[in-house]
Amino acid sequence: MDLATLNATALELVKPGKGILAADESSGTIEKRFKAIGVESTETNRRDYRELMFRAPDAEKYISGVILYDETIRQKAADGTPLVKLLASRGIIPGIKVDKGAVALPGSPKEKFTLGFDGLRERLAEYKTLGARFAKWRAVIEIDDVLPTEGCIAENSHSLALYAALCQEADIVPIVEPEVLMDGAHGIERCVAVTEAVHAAVFAALRRYGVALEGLLLKPNMAIAGAKASKQAGVAEVAQQTVKLLKRTVPAAVPGIVFLSGGQSDEVATAHLNEMNKLGALPWRLSFSYGRALQHAVQVTWKGSAGNMGAAQKAFQHRARLNGAATQGKYTSAMEKELVPA
Repeated sequence: MDLATLNATALELVKPGKGILAADESSGTIEKRFKAIGVESTETNRRDYRELMFRAPDAEKYISGVILYDETIRQKAADGTPLVKLLASRGIIPGIKVDKGAVALPGSPKEKFTLGFDGLRERLAEYKTLGARFAKWRAVIEIDDVLPTEGCIAENSHSLALYAALCQEADIVPIVEPEVLMDGAHGIERCVAVTEAVHAAVFAALRRYGVALEGLLLKPNMAIAGAKASKQAGVAEVAQQTVKLLKRTVPAAVPGIVFLSGGQSDEVATAHLNEMNKLGALPWRLSFSYGRALQHAVQVTWKGSAGNMGAAQKAFQHRARLNGAATQGKYTSAMEKELVPA
């Protein structure tokens, strides 16, 4: 393991003003999103859609890395350039999703654990040769008055730690993603309590496997009430509660924390990140690893039409620029109405 290189890559991914585009939707997920905009999910359409973001003007000013799907890391752009080389040529670091999705947890079918260890060591070695410098593995934690169970937390913490150890063995930076879901009617206090318990278990497991904290990134949820909760916390409270729980659970050796948007709207996800970065000096850099919160406006603008590509790229550039500002606490709601510079 080349820890110096892993640490340098991790720091590059959370460079101030930049964050990560999560473009690693599975075939099933992107099919649903394409269906919503009336686009058939063919390999060519998936390629064209992702390529338009990868080629968006000034993307490299705000996007440090892109998480790719297995299909995408092997694809070539319309002009024959491998998409990985297209990204690298712009100074954007290619990454790869390596888990194979979540399935029902035996004994507690409402909960899930993540598949993907079969052949993982070999797949990581191949992805490294294809140009991947970081990876992602997602664990999902259901939450209500009694969930998650200890078994669910233990299983997912173990899996995240083993995955991270295998990544570092391959000199690939692991993004460790324990997502406490925002579904349900729980309040922000319940989210904080569960997230703290999950983080404690994850970092204990990482220590057991000898994972070097300097060579990884954490991708957590924010402290947010459930989508069906009767009361939603304001932006300031979400920021304060999130930073408080992170200070309690995330060692200072971790270079950065890249939040998932977790179903938040584009503007709210940006505002929450911005507010956190206004709270003063922190032990780690706070950035983003957004999927939907960067892509929603792009999809509804593009709609599968080549004629809409320019407008879709401007929509992507706009959201990327605002989230880049939020990593430095420089975002304002007025920026939402600003035109993308020509």
